[in-house]
Amino acid sequence: MVGTGGIGYGSFFLLEGNETLGREESRAGRILDRRDYCKLHIICHYVKALLGEGFDVSPVGRVGSDSEGARLATEMEAIGMDTRLVAVAEAVPTLFSFCFLYPDGSGGNLTTRDSASGTVDAGDVRAAEPLMQSLGSAGIALAVPEVPLAARRCLLELAARHRLFTVASFTRAEMKDVRASGMLAHVNLCALNLEEAAAAAGIAHDRGSRGEPAQTARLSVEALSREFPRLCLSITAGKTGSWSWDGGELAFDAAVAVKVEGTAGAGDAHLAGMLAGLSANLSLSEAQQVGTIVAGAAVTSPHTIHPAMTAAVLRSTCGLRERTSSRVLALLDTANGGT
Repeated sequence: MVGTGGIGYGSFFLLEGNETLGREESRAGRILDRRDYCKLHIICHYVKALLGEGFDVSPVGRVGSDSEGARLATEMEAIGMDTRLVAVAEAVPTLFSFCFLYPDGSGGNLTTRDSASGTVDAGDVRAAEPLMQSLGSAGIALAVPEVPLAARRCLLELAARHRLFTVASFTRAEMKDVRASGMLAHVNLCALNLEEAAAAAGIAHDRGSRGEPAQTARLSVEALSREFPRLCLSITAGKTGSWSWDGGELAFDAAVAVKVEGTAGAGDAHLAGMLAGLSANLSLSEAQQVGTIVAGAAVTSPHTIHPAMTAAVLRSTCGLRERTSSRVLALLDTANGGT
C-alpha cells in the first residue's frame, strides 16, 4: 500500500463546562495525557499492525526538521513502514493538531496550515510512481486529508493509470472542490462520515438534529452511485455504526458497545480495518466488519493509535458482537500488534 496524507501530532484540552466556547471567551481546562497522531499515520499503522511483515506500507509525506518529526518517523519505522518517501521539510514545523473537548465528549479540532504536510506536492507523489508501477493491480493507493488536494489528485491519477485499487477520504469543507475537480472518478472506495457523505451527495444533513442516520446514508449512496456507478462507499456514523456499498448491496454493521476512552481517530481506524480486510481478499461487507472491530478496539485507548492492537484485544472486542464472519476472525487472529 502506498498513501499520502497528514503526518503529525497533537494535544487534547478538556474544557470546563459544556457551554459552547464564545468568540472572545477565556475558559479554564486541562491538557489530557493522550497521544495524538494524524490521518495517514493512524491508517498506515493499523494496516501494518494487522497484516504484518508480509504486507508493505509506504507513506508519502513530509515532516518538519524538528524533534516531533523525527519521533514520528522513528515510530513509523518501528512498526515496519517503509519511510523512504517521507521527506524532511526545512523551515516549516511538523503538522500539529489541537483538539478541544467538552465534558460531554463533543469538541472541535484546530490544525496548523503552515506545516510540513501542507508542503506535500505532486513532485513528492511522483517519486512514488515506480513503486505504484511495480504494485499494479495488487496494490492499494490511499489519499487522505491534511495534505493539499493537488497532491492527492496526482496520487489518485497515477494509481489509476497503474491499475491500483484507489481509496480516498475528504473533509466536508473539501467536497465542493472535490466534486468540481472530478477526483471521485479516480476513486474505487471513498470513506466518509455521515456528514461528509451528505455533502458529497449534495443533500441536506443536520448533525444537530435527531434525524435518521440510515436514511441519510441511503440517500447519499443513491445520489453518489447514480453519478459514479463504479464507486464503492464506506459511511461511518460513530456509535450508530457504519454502512458499506459495493455497487449492488448496502450493508449495515452496528458499532461495538465498548467502554470508550477516546473517539478521536476512530474513523481512521475503521478505514484501516477495511483496507486490511480487502487486502486479505475479504468482501467489502466482511472488510466492514473488520473496520468495526478495529474502530471498537481503538476507542478503548485514550490515544489515537492504540499502543497494543493485538489479536487478543481484537478478539475481546469481537466477543461483544452478535455475529462475526469466520474469515474475519481468521484475519484478526493473525494481528501483528502495536509498538
